[in-house]
Amino acid sequence: MKLKALVSTLLVSCTLFSQAYAFEDKTIATDGSTSMEKFIGILGEDFTNKNDGVKFTYNPTGSGAGIVAVLEGRTDIGLSSRALKTKELEQLNATTVAYDGIILVVNKDNNVSNLTTEQIKDIFTGKITSWKELGYEDRPIVLIGREAGSGTRDGFESATGTKDMCQYRQELTSTGDVLTTVSQNKNAIGYISFAASSKKVKTLNINGVTPSEQSIEEGKYTLQRPFVFVTSKQQKLSDLDQAFVDYVFSEDARKLILKIGVVPASKK
Repeated sequence: MKLKALVSTLLVSCTLFSQAYAFEDKTIATDGSTSMEKFIGILGEDFTNKNDGVKFTYNPTGSGAGIVAVLEGRTDIGLSSRALKTKELEQLNATTVAYDGIILVVNKDNNVSNLTTEQIKDIFTGKITSWKELGYEDRPIVLIGREAGSGTRDGFESATGTKDMCQYRQELTSTGDVLTTVSQNKNAIGYISFAASSKKVKTLNINGVTPSEQSIEEGKYTLQRPFVFVTSKQQKLSDLDQAFVDYVFSEDARKLILKIGVVPASKK
């Protein structure tokens, strides 16, 4: 009995030691998409709460910058809110961790509630220039977009067939800036992540479909894009980084992801 107890104690001690050794004073560094701020924030916090000694950092630089940071070895995990391009995949791994809808938002005083895919294309390419053509007041449409390299912009333009064709009045560098600008301008229309939905603005239906967790998961809501973890093919993830990636596909993480309005992806 004493021998069994001693062996059991040693095994537990070794396990605790190995866990402490793997995670103590270690940092998971992430860099990229501003649209993934809520997503990465809540998961990073929960993971560190579950693992003593682990630190978690997030640098909100945008999808393009996050991808470059991985290529240059300046971050462990890049965050991209767009699918990686064929050339990028030559050097990088892309792990889809969730799906996010891209929603169109207008000022709360705007009485337009639904747009078709064709109307969206005509609006953002400058074919439709007045709200009167859509049943609202005779006011000029002010197009608000994101900056070049933004994953939200890439996702929106790819989904609507408006790549490099949009006639933006303003190109802003964050989701928060888009929300503020649209909320303060009766003539404005912009796009943001579904996860960043706000009562400050009015969300439009697309082709009669309301953006929701269910409509995104089922593919009925067509304006959507992936949330992607980007890692290097040349540099293997550390045990800690891999533990975090595995955690993101856990049931605990799934509940948190759904809580912020993003649809979890299945591990492949």
